Amino acid sequence: MKQETLIRLFKSIESDSSDDLMKMAYKIIDEEVEKGHYILSEKLKKILENRTRKDKHLKRELSNIFQPKIPENTRIKSQLAITVDRDFLRHDMILPESIESKFNRIEKEFIARDRLAHHGLKPRQKILFYGAPGCGKSMGAERIAWNTGLPFVKVRFDAMISSYLGESLSNLRKIFEELSSQPCVLLLDEFDIIAKSRTFGQDVGEMYRIVNMLLYLLEEYNSPSGLLIATTNLEKSLDKAIFRRFDEIIEISKPGTEEIIRLLKQTLLSQRCDKTISWSNIASEMEGFSAALVVKVAQNAAKLAILNNTGQIGINEIKSALGEVEQHGG
Repeated sequence: MKQETLIRLFKSIESDSSDDLMKMAYKIIDEEVEKGHYILSEKLKKILENRTRKDKHLKRELSNIFQPKIPENTRIKSQLAITVDRDFLRHDMILPESIESKFNRIEKEFIARDRLAHHGLKPRQKILFYGAPGCGKSMGAERIAWNTGLPFVKVRFDAMISSYLGESLSNLRKIFEELSSQPCVLLLDEFDIIAKSRTFGQDVGEMYRIVNMLLYLLEEYNSPSGLLIATTNLEKSLDKAIFRRFDEIIEISKPGTEEIIRLLKQTLLSQRCDKTISWSNIASEMEGFSAALVVKVAQNAAKLAILNNTGQIGINEIKSALGEVEQHGG
């Protein structure tokens, strides 16, 4: 397809176009990169970004309007959670189609919550992500906040957990009572800190009571305009009763060959790459890598190409970056 035709086609894409259309557009950009048409691919990418700017601006305005009021640990005058500005949210994720569809469903159900309520139905509101480190669990929560336009709030367990008797329970209750009534994505990152199984050891003290309180608060959580997302690397250590409290439980797995190739190409989209690189061969060597590790390899390869003044990223840079990661264990 001629360059002028592609540019006209991309300019006709509306900001609220379907996910399938946007995926096809980005696939075309990937194909142009493979052909070595780097200038054209950058032009097409900028067109898409400009066409969606209006929608992003609206969501940014909404997130600024609804800035949550963060509860405090009153004894030490420290906030029990932090907010992350929308501009700093990570949201460009590459997931297998089966997982991507679950994310889309969560986002669409939230946006359509009023229509669902009209029919006596509730959206998925309490989500648990689990999986190996570096596979995008926390990023998944940020992506949902980005796509729904909700402010993003992350609980600070360092401020919540206290050695003072009863203070941890009080802080936990504050977090749920105050933030569940406000529009936001509430993230409980590394959730296992407060949700470990009550059968571990003989501890019947504060942490045991925290798990009991957590079970109650999760059961009662029913925010009119927010979502609760928990993440863990240690799902087997969670109390079994915890799982029944969530509407959706999703494993964020390590990327497969197709996802690794897409991650590499997306990370290197603005870089010039040697056309002879076999991405499938590189991906097979990276089998078992987390998404974060794949991105790290690509970024390190790009840095090597710049420092070596090679003018493009070649197999040598990628092999060197790969060897460095393997040598140091990521």
